[in-house]
Amino acid sequence: MESSPARRRGLVTRLVHEGEHAHSPACVPTSTPIYTSSTYLHPSAAALDEAFTTGQYVYGRYGNPTVATFERVMANAEGGVAAVAFASGMAALHAALLAAGTPRGETIPKSRGIVASRDLYGATLMLLHDFFAAQGVTVTYVDTSNLAALQTALTTHRPDVVMVEQISNPLLKVVDVESIAKAAHEIGARVVVDATMTTPILQQPLVFGADVVVHSATKFIGGHADGTAGIAVARSSMVADSLRRYSKLLGGVLGPFEANLMTRGVKTLALRVRQQCANAAAIATWLVEQPNVARVYYPGLASHPENELATRVFQGGFGAMVSFDLRLATRETAFRFVDALRMILPATTLGDIYTLVTLPLISSHRELTPEQRQTLGISDGLVRLSIGIEDVDDIRDDLQQALAAAHPA
Repeated sequence: MESSPARRRGLVTRLVHEGEHAHSPACVPTSTPIYTSSTYLHPSAAALDEAFTTGQYVYGRYGNPTVATFERVMANAEGGVAAVAFASGMAALHAALLAAGTPRGETIPKSRGIVASRDLYGATLMLLHDFFAAQGVTVTYVDTSNLAALQTALTTHRPDVVMVEQISNPLLKVVDVESIAKAAHEIGARVVVDATMTTPILQQPLVFGADVVVHSATKFIGGHADGTAGIAVARSSMVADSLRRYSKLLGGVLGPFEANLMTRGVKTLALRVRQQCANAAAIATWLVEQPNVARVYYPGLASHPENELATRVFQGGFGAMVSFDLRLATRETAFRFVDALRMILPATTLGDIYTLVTLPLISSHRELTPEQRQTLGISDGLVRLSIGIEDVDDIRDDLQQALAAAHPA
């Protein structure tokens, strides 16, 4: 008796399954595809079991090919053994501090404490206070541009982690990563460097001894104001493994669409940063001569306290950030200045192709008390510029008319 032919699958089933799971073409795409799959198939249960063990792709929170492309290029650029991407710079920093505070050979962070620069991004200060200090971790703040003060803090507190920004936000102080790393390693501490403002184009902190370098890739790495991301790059396999473990457990992983935008941004990073640095140097020099500007903060100026250090450790520029105090350092004057700008954009970020302005008073350091801001040297009239790639004359003209408008006769 003849067997009946196999029943054709129903229309709904065919709409769901047909066309899927095709093998990759023999050709290689010019750019990495955006892999949106949240799970990955393997030919057998045994193969799936092995995939978990060998680190192959099995689940989106564990890894994604598009994200891995971004991680590889950033690890290579920074000279690290591996990089782990996150959904934001703060997520990357959180994981980096946990990974750096994990004792050698252990899996659970048991930090004796953190010594941190007192000149940090406002959200970083809040992370240290509201999360780490609230969990019983001792956090000590010190002027890390003062190596003697740092050495005293290290000797007294013997922390597991030292946290610094390569260029501080918003007063643009520069730290000596090599000296800090040497002092930290002598007491067994690891060093985490937020290098968002320098990017690997100006300096690679791992080369100078840092253990983890972190970027808010939302800024210069992406560079086009269209994606939010973070990246942490480790100098050792042990710290890299900890970073990956925390990314899986905490779940703040980067999505494939954003990873694609970040990888695209990396390809033009050097070109953008060089133009931005050249524009920033010209603007900083010009601002020094303006009667409505009381003080200019820029590492490329001879008047900057760390100009000699910046000249020695940075490659091809001093960054795209310029901060300055208005002559009338009041909230009202600062608001008038921002509102008078015609081309420069009032956006609470940095590192984009556009020139941006922000007031730390109401943005990055708004959660601090007036007394805390005063202690840090942040006046109500402090303006932070992130210089873009526009024609420098157009940037200067917009600043000039806004300065005049903010200081009416």
